[in-house]
Amino acid sequence: MAMLPFRPTPFFKDKNRAFWRLQLIGWGGAMLLRAMTSIANEKPISFLVLVLIATVTGFSVSTILSVIYNKLIHQRPLVTWGATAFVLGLAVWVSAFINGWTISLYQSNSSTSFAQLVIGVFYIDMTLLGAWSALYYAINFFLQVEEQADRLERLETQATSAQLAMLRYQLNPHFLFNTLNSISTLVLLKQTEAANAMLTRLSAFLRHTLVTEPGGKVTVAQEVETLKLYLEIERMRFEERLRTDFQIDPAAINACLPSMLLQPLVENAIKYAVSPQEEGARISIAARPIGQRLRVTVSDTGPGLQNRPQGAHLPAAIAGGDNTVSTGVGLANIRDRLAQAYGEDHLFEIRTPPEGGFTVIIELPFEEAEQDTPSPVSAKPKATPSVTTMPETTGLGI
Repeated sequence: MAMLPFRPTPFFKDKNRAFWRLQLIGWGGAMLLRAMTSIANEKPISFLVLVLIATVTGFSVSTILSVIYNKLIHQRPLVTWGATAFVLGLAVWVSAFINGWTISLYQSNSSTSFAQLVIGVFYIDMTLLGAWSALYYAINFFLQVEEQADRLERLETQATSAQLAMLRYQLNPHFLFNTLNSISTLVLLKQTEAANAMLTRLSAFLRHTLVTEPGGKVTVAQEVETLKLYLEIERMRFEERLRTDFQIDPAAINACLPSMLLQPLVENAIKYAVSPQEEGARISIAARPIGQRLRVTVSDTGPGLQNRPQGAHLPAAIAGGDNTVSTGVGLANIRDRLAQAYGEDHLFEIRTPPEGGFTVIIELPFEEAEQDTPSPVSAKPKATPSVTTMPETTGLGI
């Protein structure tokens, strides 16, 4: 999309300047119309002086009315409209008196009385000042509605940000407790190198979760790197029982998704697939673009729905069965975050193949990060001699 050579400014951003612009445009247009009507009716050029005086009178009277209306608009409706009718009637009579007097001076030899001249111009002035008053209140009420709408939008944005922050910081305490307990055990066993490595990785993971903006988005590459930090911590606990497989399409590396979206899925896989099985399980994370959508899949080779808590908290499509399941706070957290970020423009689906396993599929609108946005996909932390690490495959080449 081509960029404009200038940045447009809202007309009513400066209300004072907008008022004077409308005053000049409105009364200038009225003067031009009346002048053209006078010329069309073959009035003498000198009659344009009366048109000018009438315009200046209307401009001045309406300016005074704006000061009064500005005070009345904040009163109760009965006071506002009652006082407005009285003030408007008085202003019309003052304007008609001035215009009638100037016409009587111009037509000094006319047989028309002064009262007749005043009544004659009264209807014109009532129309002009009445329309001006209606426009004044309409614009100001519109601005008040816009201001209230902007304030409501800001409050909704703040509420959404607060809710996203709350959802983002629902870090499972079991993970933290287990990790700290493992570090304590390693210290008691005097395995200081392993304890230090585990503490370093925990620190890096927590630093990332706290520094990243709660409602912000990261690239797939950044999310994968965060998962690697988390998995390196868990791998020190489960060793060869935890096997991982990353299948990241290069075209999806710079796609955006909410930060820390996949960690609860991996955590559930570890809790319900790796931990209860003596042989452990393999956790696979895949991401690839499908048209204008980004599909992310997290699956495991665990027992599927077996030993997972049942409930009706998660309305998701289940392949191979009619049961609706909920696997705890993690999946509900992700569902709420997706609803906050994308409304109904997303897919959150659970599948349980007949041969076992558990798969979560997420589809989002494909949003590519800007080219100058860094994607800090750094190398994995070096393994210490006392730590067993398993190789993993990934389309990122890391």
